[in-house]
Formats: sequence, structure tokens, C-alpha cells
Amino acid sequence: MKHFIIPIFIPHFGCTHQCVFCNQKKITGSSAIRLSGKDVANLIELYLARLDRPRRVEVAFYGGSFTALSVNYQRELLTPAALAQREGRIHAIRLSTRPDAISSDILQHLLSYGVSIVELGAQSLDDGILATAARGHTVNDIERAVCLLREAGLSCGLQLMLGLPGETWELLPLVAARLLRLKPDMLRIYPTLVIAGTPLADLYQNGHYAPLTVDEAVRRAAFFRLLCDQQGISVIRTGLQATEELDQPSVVLAGPYHPSFGEMVEARLFSLMFQRFAAGKDLTGRQLAILHHPRDHSKLRGLSNANLRNWQEQYGFNKLSLYPAGSKAGELIIEYEGLSHVVNKQMLCQL
Repeated sequence: MKHFIIPIFIPHFGCTHQCVFCNQKKITGSSAIRLSGKDVANLIELYLARLDRPRRVEVAFYGGSFTALSVNYQRELLTPAALAQREGRIHAIRLSTRPDAISSDILQHLLSYGVSIVELGAQSLDDGILATAARGHTVNDIERAVCLLREAGLSCGLQLMLGLPGETWELLPLVAARLLRLKPDMLRIYPTLVIAGTPLADLYQNGHYAPLTVDEAVRRAAFFRLLCDQQGISVIRTGLQATEELDQPSVVLAGPYHPSFGEMVEARLFSLMFQRFAAGKDLTGRQLAILHHPRDHSKLRGLSNANLRNWQEQYGFNKLSLYPAGSKAGELIIEYEGLSHVVNKQMLCQL
């Protein structure tokens, strides 16, 4: 059953630090209005009224640092969601918070209100990058928070931000190894954007920070996406949710923002899968056919057919036919010289 998310944004509420990259009012498109429990109840009713078929419904508190809010305010926000869950009208409650705003007592409080999923804004798994980003927590804080979530029986999500100041390709294997050791239940991957009104914007405008290009950000995100797919870690988002505000050049001053960023990451992985098949073969003048899952069709072609154009230029085949049927999601069956070649992400070893 497909999930239906009821998003409730609480930008900056609970945050005790000004990270170099952060202006959540711009990122979420939300103003810093203090929501009440009644507001939460009204939003739940509004979204439930839109349901036209059975769905697994989650209330998700996004932004800010939920567990750093006062206990009384947490209760106020959680109470209508907990009531809807007890009545069977929603099925899960999730929230996001800082890794250093987690304790056993805090988690017991969340459990008493039916919270089942907690996402930690880790942003990086390298202490040097975290310090430069003024996150105010360490890798040890992240590891401790994940351990406490596991002990409490809560699902754990992590959020990684790629391209922060000081991040290099050489650091990514270390970050990847730590991610695998933690093995969260889910991961969100975001590229670092230069948002107006942030300390990072000052660094950028003074020439002290160079953001990733879109291509480089896609490559780094694909590295982690492949790693997670191979290790059974669910990637629930790649790239920021497109909003009218983020589409304004006065908001995103620089950086790899693209409304189709997630699809570009998937397209890169399909391109690597085709390259894996083509390695060592002379495809010049040949005819090929690719069977694939229907939902992978646009990702296989690439944005504006970029994959198809690149493969034609690189390998010089005569004809390539795509058939959206007969394969598992994320897997290709490539017909070539009367033989079927199965290619999937498990066969990729490097980017």
C-alpha cells in the first residue's frame, strides 16, 4: 500500500544552532508561524479529506529540531496526531531532530505518543565537515543517537548533505563506511545549496566556498544511492523537494539545484549498468533491445534522452529498442546477438 504523507513544517523551531547552510524558511517555503495543536489537527483533517482510496497515512513533522522543543509544546503538537492514530485514521508518526537532542527519556516520551520513526539531521559523518558547517554536534553524537533509537525499537532515518565545505571525494569512502556501520532504516540525500541569508552565502560571495556542479553532485549522490541499494538501506528522497520559492534565483544563489535531481541520479546508475554490459564488446552497427520495468523508462532514457544520446555516440550501435516490460524494477535485460544479458545494481562495483 502506497504511503500518504501529511507534512507539518516547523521551520527552525527547536534549533539551537545556526548552521552555515541553513535558512529553513526559504527551503520549506514556510514562514516562522508558531503552529498550535489545533493547527495540526486541522491539517490532518484537511489531508485526510483528500484521500480517495486506502493508503498508509503518516503524519510527518519536518524542519526544526522537534525534540529540542519544550516538552509542553511537543505534547501540544503530538496530541492530535496521536489521537488520529488511536482512532485508526493514520498509521504512523515521524519527526526529524538533531542527533544531540536524543536521550532515553526523550524517546520514551515520543513512544508514549505513538511516534515510530525518527530522522536525524546528521548532514555528514565526518567531524571536520560537521565543525566547519557549525552543526554543533559530532559523529559520536550521531552514533549514540542511532544506538538509542535502536534500543527503543524506533525506526531510524539519517539525512546526509553532500558538498558541504571541506568535503572531498577522498572523504566519501570513510563516510560511506560509517554509514554502513550505522545502517539506518532509511536515508535522505541532499546536495548543498547556497541559500540567501545564510553564512554559506557570505562564504560563497567572498570567494571562500565553491559549490558542487550539478554533474558532480549527481555523481556523489549516485555513489551513496548505489551503496544503499546494494546494502538494503531505503533511500526515501534524493534532492530537495521542488518549491516555487526554491525556483527563484533570489533564493538559491548557487549550487546544484535541479527539480529533477533525483531522476538524474537514477539515470546515472542506469547509464553505469549499460556501461557494465557494454564493457569489452564491439557494438558498432549492432542492434540491441532493453527490457525494463515500466516505471524505469524515463530514468533509463535519461533527462532529455541524455543516456540514449551518450550511448549512441560512445558505442555506435545501429539501433536500440526499449521495451517497458519483462524486468524487475532497477534491472535491465539486454538482448544482444540472440542472448539475454541481465544487468542490475548489485553488479556495479564502482562509480
